[in-house]
Amino acid sequence: AISGNIIVRQRGTEYHPGKNVGVGRDFTLFALSDGVVEFRKRKNNRTYVSVTTAEA
Repeated sequence: AISGNIIVRQRGTEYHPGKNVGVGRDFTLFALSDGVVEFRKRKNNRTYVSVTTAEA
């Protein structure tokens, strides 16, 4: 994802923000930095979306 790109448009928080992911007023998740998008299940059965940057 490129910084600023919308990752998920949603109603409510079906997906929660992880690292390098921001939340809009309408719960839209967007990338805060360039990298690869990861979807991960964590405790409480919540799905978190994060962006991992490529380290040189």
